[in-house]
Amino acid sequence: MIAHEVPIAGPAAEFASRLSAQLPEIRTERLRLRATTLDDFAVWADIFCGSAGPFLGGPFTRDEAFTEFCAGTGMWLLRGHGPWAVEDLSGGVLGFVLIGFEAGDQEPELGFLFADAAQGRGYAEEAAIAARDHALQTLKMPSLVSYTDPANGRANRLVERLGAVREADLGGAHVWRHAGAQV
Repeated sequence: MIAHEVPIAGPAAEFASRLSAQLPEIRTERLRLRATTLDDFAVWADIFCGSAGPFLGGPFTRDEAFTEFCAGTGMWLLRGHGPWAVEDLSGGVLGFVLIGFEAGDQEPELGFLFADAAQGRGYAEEAAIAARDHALQTLKMPSLVSYTDPANGRANRLVERLGAVREADLGGAHVWRHAGAQV
């Protein structure tokens, strides 16, 4: 592991833990959505630097993936929403789901990033439903979309199963509006 990927014990780590404890945790039948930690970065890097990278704007180097990880996590402080690490009930990290709003986005986004080994089991759908409902019901977001790569059939089918409607293209991505979100 690279030095900046490893937590440093002491007051700063304790402070980070207290901050993380303030973020919402969501439980579903099979999953726990919780604040991300540095320990989750290895899974994030595998996703961003692996086969999903091109669908996310990559390919990415590990350092670029770390920058994306930090930027996403920082959204919690700036916007009150961000990524959750998605764990199965045994505590294994399967991937991430997020309510994001990054450069280039026109409105808040529901995103999902799952490790190859976790795909095809309904985890992304279960986590995305929980995050979507949190965004629309708890955070009262006026709009929520998902941006998908047209070539990412799996992601496009998932947002359709979530009830989102494709309404536009933006910067080469499909824009899907989630039910309950306003224009």
